[in-house]
Amino acid sequence: MGSWSWALAALVLGFLVVAVHGSEPWLNQTQVYSTNANSGSNGVFVGITLIQSAAAKGAVCLDGSLPGYHLHRGFGSGANSWLVNLEGGGWCNDVKSCVFRKSSRRGSSNHMESQLQFTGIMSNRPEENPDFYNWNRVKVRYCDGGSFTGDGADASAGLYFRGQRIWQAAMDDLMAQGMRYSNQALLSGCSAGGVSTILHCDEFRGLFSGSTKVKCLADAGMFLDFVDVSGQREMRDFFNGIVSATAHHVMILLFIMTGSGRSLPRSCTSRMDKTSCFFPQNVVPNIQTPTFILNTAYDVWQLQQSVAPKRADPQGLWRGCRMNYASCNSNQLQFLQGFRNQMLDAVRGFSSARQNGLFINSCFAHCQSERQDTWYARDSPRLGNKRIAEAVGDWFFDRADAKYTDCAYPCDGTCHHLTFRGDY
Repeated sequence: MGSWSWALAALVLGFLVVAVHGSEPWLNQTQVYSTNANSGSNGVFVGITLIQSAAAKGAVCLDGSLPGYHLHRGFGSGANSWLVNLEGGGWCNDVKSCVFRKSSRRGSSNHMESQLQFTGIMSNRPEENPDFYNWNRVKVRYCDGGSFTGDGADASAGLYFRGQRIWQAAMDDLMAQGMRYSNQALLSGCSAGGVSTILHCDEFRGLFSGSTKVKCLADAGMFLDFVDVSGQREMRDFFNGIVSATAHHVMILLFIMTGSGRSLPRSCTSRMDKTSCFFPQNVVPNIQTPTFILNTAYDVWQLQQSVAPKRADPQGLWRGCRMNYASCNSNQLQFLQGFRNQMLDAVRGFSSARQNGLFINSCFAHCQSERQDTWYARDSPRLGNKRIAEAVGDWFFDRADAKYTDCAYPCDGTCHHLTFRGDY
């Protein structure tokens, strides 16, 4: 399928970019979100539930408001099955960006939508979501800025970094709502929510008895420690800003304030530094719970913000390529093939485990499980003649081996590429 124009609007595609420090596209002002991407879906609208017990546990959003979730009850054969989806939406990594964030739906339930439409893997319609439509489906809202990690505060800035407490409070509440009786459960998330899924996967598995079938699905969460077009490591610099002071900020930065390091998997922190353990590529090799990685080999968020970010391209040589894959020249495509190769290398050991699943397609996109057009539609992306929903279903229910790796761009004609107008 042809590219989907940015002119369709950010809310339709679920891809929102917000810049608050002049014209610089810092990663901490970039938010990627696809929960509300309609894309032709007829999915149900679900109201928000604030977790009333959270305040007593100190499990609050950046601004101190209550966290929340949207729950649509399952029925029939899915009445005792649960799908818990962790919302995505970027990160903040210093006081300034977190103060800005707390005035948005990413940092305060006071600014969250009262209803969200459940689409893609969250849809309640069998023609849109054949395997999970009648499960209990939950969207846990993201308002801590650190992928549901951290346990600290900055009183002078009025900031609460309670991601780990929010995670625990949400899980406690859902268990009381009936999730403890699950016979099968799936933890999922897209983008920053995909990172959250990877970081909390084994912890999620630990909530249930050994008789419950538990698996995890991480969509667009493989943020790579990649050398950008200027020879720098933009993502490492950003994540390092979460874990240590930098010359640009004479302050205690987010990681120190939040205690996020204590929330990272010990299977990684016991052998690597904490910055490295924010990169999913260093966590997935040691996940014990069956996991499915869904990612594009040419992730447009990473292309724009960490592979060829504007700050690494002062002459604007990558501007056209950043905005539209069709504008990439041969040298740029060769560079992007290197990114794809690193992506494949990062999941090679992971994919060798029989319990895991994989769907890496060669599309210029980001987040494909919560958008109806890419999850399960007549013209959805395919690998091995399988749509993403079919591949994930085969893996979860053990119907078939589900490990799909695409050939290099431009061989795949089923992609829903994203293109953009303007620059930032």
